[in-house]
Amino acid sequence: MPLLFELFFTFAKVGLFTFGGGYAMLSLIENICVEKKKWITHDEMMNITVIAESTPGPIAINCATYVGYKQGKMIGAVLATLGMVLPSFIIIYVISRFLDRFLEINWVASAFQGIKMAVGILIIDAAVKMLRKMKKKPMQIIIVVCSTVAMIIISVFSLHISSMILMAVAAIIGITVFMIKEKAGKEMSKR
Repeated sequence: MPLLFELFFTFAKVGLFTFGGGYAMLSLIENICVEKKKWITHDEMMNITVIAESTPGPIAINCATYVGYKQGKMIGAVLATLGMVLPSFIIIYVISRFLDRFLEINWVASAFQGIKMAVGILIIDAAVKMLRKMKKKPMQIIIVVCSTVAMIIISVFSLHISSMILMAVAAIIGITVFMIKEKAGKEMSKR
């Protein structure tokens, strides 16, 4: 029972003190779940991130659900997910009741500007951590470099490309690389 409470309160803390959505939360989730509590390994965190990005729903909630399930089965998954969602839900509900007056307060508007910058830093931090721990194979390095160049070009030239198109292109590239590796592996085994 203490583990279930720990799951709930750990993810409630993440949900309460992290602004900017799932990507901003990844760094904090990894710090707590991998480094401090050792509930999952770094490789599992990388896999969770990829899978959570590919499945419907917010990435941080999907991560919380996985960690909760791994530690406490179905009830752990429910409590970890509830812990992640509940603080944000309560805060947004309260703010929505007073939204017009809330955003007119100068220090609140300034705080949101600072939060935007902090969110960007948290996202970059999560990406750098993942890149550092990624196995450095030629194909992975090529994909990272090409993706980064593509993102810069899209941003600099303000190109409006649907995220669905980008995901489809990434899937086609991934399948092609897999098929090439599979074919090369079969040829090597024949020799």
